[in-house]
Amino acid sequence: MTAKSRKPLILISNDDGITAPGIAVLVRVMKRIGEVVVVAPDSPQSGMGHAITIGNPLRLDPSTIFDDIEAYECSGTPADCVKLAKHFVLRDRQADLVVSGINHGSNSSVNVLYSGTMSAAIEAAIEGLPAIGFSLCDYGHLADFSHIEEWVEHLTRQALEHGIPTGTALNINFPKKSENLIAGARICRQARAKWQEEFDLRYDPYQRPYYWLIGNFVNEDKGEDTDEWALAHNYISVVPCQYDLTAQHGLPQLNEQWTLSLDATQPADNPVHEEAATDAVLPAKSKKKQK
Repeated sequence: MTAKSRKPLILISNDDGITAPGIAVLVRVMKRIGEVVVVAPDSPQSGMGHAITIGNPLRLDPSTIFDDIEAYECSGTPADCVKLAKHFVLRDRQADLVVSGINHGSNSSVNVLYSGTMSAAIEAAIEGLPAIGFSLCDYGHLADFSHIEEWVEHLTRQALEHGIPTGTALNINFPKKSENLIAGARICRQARAKWQEEFDLRYDPYQRPYYWLIGNFVNEDKGEDTDEWALAHNYISVVPCQYDLTAQHGLPQLNEQWTLSLDATQPADNPVHEEAATDAVLPAKSKKKQK
C-alpha cells in the first residue's frame, strides 16, 4: 500500500470514560475515515483539566468494548491517556489526528480550562499532533448525537485535508438536538464568560459538613463572533486553542511600568523583554520592514 493510499491513523480519547455513549459515536464515525486506536480513561474524568498522574502508578489494560478496534482503558487522566498512547501504544506509529470526545456537555468559553476532553486534545498539540476536541451541549448520559454525526465526519475530513495550525487544537462544540436543523459551522473566538459559583453547605448522615459546588454561567460578551453566540444561534462553534498561555498584550505594560531590580532602578536597556514585546504586537510584514 502506498503512502498516498494509506488510511490515516486516528487516536481517540475522551474524559467521560471508555464506556460513555459519546466515544462510541466518535469511534463509529472515525472508522469511516481511517484506522482507529482508542486510549481512554477507565472511569469518568470530567473537570480534570490538564491534570497528570505523578504520585500513583498508571495502568493500561486492553479493552474489547469496540468490535475490531484496538482499544485500551487507562487508570489515569485524559492527558495521561494521550501520553501513554504516544509513547507506548503507538510506539513507532505516528497518529495523523487525535480526536477527543464526544463530550457530554459544553466546553465553550471558559469551560475549556476545566475540560478533560480539551486537555486530551491540547496534550496532543503539545506533542506536535493535530487534534480536535468534540463536545455536545447536552449533559445527559443518553444524549442524542444523531444530528451531528455527519458534521463530525465532515469537520474531521477538513482537518485531515487542510491541516490544523501548528501548536493549536480545535475546540468544536455542537448545539443540543432540537426541532431546528443546525444552521452551519462558524470559526469563532472564545467568549469572555465565567461561572458565578456558590458552595452549598450540606451534611452527611453523621452530621459532618461537606460542600457541593453550584453556580450559574454568565456570558458577559456581546460579540457575534464568539462560540457562545454561535451556539445560542444553533451554529457549530470552531475555536482554535493554544497551550501557550502568555498574555502577549500584557508584555509591553509590564516592561514599561514595572521595576524588577532590587535597588529600585530600571535598566536602561532590556533587549530580551523588549524583543518579546515587539514580537507580540508586530505583524510579520512589519517586522521584516524593521530589519
